Amino acid sequence: MNIKRAALATAVILLLVSCKTKENAITYFQNLEQTELLAAARQGMDYTPRIVADDQLSIVVSSIDPSAVAAFNLPLASVQSVDQLQVSTTPSLQTYLVSSEGMITFPVLGEVKAAGLTCSELTDTLTGRLRVYVKSPIVTIRLLNSRIAVLGEVNSPGTKTFYNERLSILDALGLAGDLTIYGNRKNVLLIRNNNGVMEHHRFDLTQAETLTSPYFYLQQNDVIYVEPNKARRGNAKYSQNEQYNLSVISTVVSTLSVIASLLIALLVK
Repeated sequence: MNIKRAALATAVILLLVSCKTKENAITYFQNLEQTELLAAARQGMDYTPRIVADDQLSIVVSSIDPSAVAAFNLPLASVQSVDQLQVSTTPSLQTYLVSSEGMITFPVLGEVKAAGLTCSELTDTLTGRLRVYVKSPIVTIRLLNSRIAVLGEVNSPGTKTFYNERLSILDALGLAGDLTIYGNRKNVLLIRNNNGVMEHHRFDLTQAETLTSPYFYLQQNDVIYVEPNKARRGNAKYSQNEQYNLSVISTVVSTLSVIASLLIALLVK
């Protein structure tokens, strides 16, 4: 009787361990209670994205007297065709393109350095220079082309555009509809072009350390890749083998058909 009880207890323990292992493979942030100890390491770090070359900026200058700032705003326009630009009453903002040298060409002020600054820092720069011409100017800047790519085992892969100043890895996966059941939550790859240098970082979403990672907040043009888990790779391999076998069978059948046709032709003669 004791042997039976011991065997039953062992079976229950193995079942619980097995269930826990399966849960750990798909459950996010399992050691969340430890993040308070790690959060202090992230305090004081700046995650605000900085403007880079080829960014498109919307910059609007306003003040109490609208006529005083008219010269500092690009006219509203709408593109009617490739070679025709028409002033339109329909609001359609023209944008400032950051050059490869990191500059924008601003009305009256001329060349202004933008690359390397945050939107807030560029706002302060323009506001300071505009005070020479306008009393109490208000500068509003938005980054219009913030986008990231989310690829692999997610429900909606592709390029995602965002308009917030900060986007986290969780926000990005949310835009992509979360991981599929076949996504490897222990190995989510981030690829980043940092001033021409390719960087990469791997997230383990099952661990709460992801929340305190210096890569938790993304930058524009980051690429997120969710690799398939073992189950998906096994299915893909099986499918490839199946397709190969069908291809071989089809080739053999075609060959036999040709041989049979030749034999029939010879017998008829």
